[in-house]
Amino acid sequence: MVWQFSWLLLAATVQAASLSLQSPRFTISTPDATQLRSDTLSLTKKPEPLTLGPTDTLKLTFQITESDEGKGVQPHQTFLRFYDKASGEEGIQPVRVTPGGKAKFELNMARPPASIPPTTHNPLEVSLILGSFVHAPAQYDLFDLYLPASHTPAEHPDEASFHVLPTIKHTFRPEQKSPPQFVSAVFAATVLLPWLVLIGLWSKIGIKVPNLFSLSIIPFTALLGAFEVLLVWYWVDLKLGQVLLYGGILAIPTVFAGKQALYATGEWRAGRK
Repeated sequence: MVWQFSWLLLAATVQAASLSLQSPRFTISTPDATQLRSDTLSLTKKPEPLTLGPTDTLKLTFQITESDEGKGVQPHQTFLRFYDKASGEEGIQPVRVTPGGKAKFELNMARPPASIPPTTHNPLEVSLILGSFVHAPAQYDLFDLYLPASHTPAEHPDEASFHVLPTIKHTFRPEQKSPPQFVSAVFAATVLLPWLVLIGLWSKIGIKVPNLFSLSIIPFTALLGAFEVLLVWYWVDLKLGQVLLYGGILAIPTVFAGKQALYATGEWRAGRK
């Protein structure tokens, strides 16, 4: 019973404990350590807004204590919140606190942290947020801060990829004009002229193709005709891979038929048949 009462008393004590801020002070200085402004912060009333130049430095010091005993404590989380009320942008900057509760924060505008939100002519509301597992959380509104306006960020290399592209307008080449019919007829006659000469010569000397339709020659002649048909088919419909496949199949019997035709022709010339 006694130990249960002790636990209840301890829980009540922890619940009642809260955090307070002691000796909050700020200092604004230039790069050559000249103090432009220095004052103690009031937790009940904000001071006149602070203004930093492009090279100024803001130093903020304070100590966190327990409100009851005044003993310095280290919260589990300590943050400075920079809030732009006009744009709704905010930035959270962690603050390191020693076990004794002392903290120091520096804001150097020559190298501002990435947590500072984009700034314009509007001030940033700066507040301190404390969080602890054994104390009640606390938040203190410290001051308003004017910072130099942010530079326009450089355009990302892939920025254009996320915008609407212009409408694609296809441009087709005009149809190729056919040459005059007389020119086409001349070239067609030029192509056919060798055949006409060949047929005329054959008519003079006569066509002598003995044994053309014999059983030894006709298979080879038919296979050569099949190759011609394959080439015409390729020109009309087939693809190159199909032509190579069918041509490879036709080549096997053509080799044997040609060998047989050459052997039979040799026999006829030798007078053996």
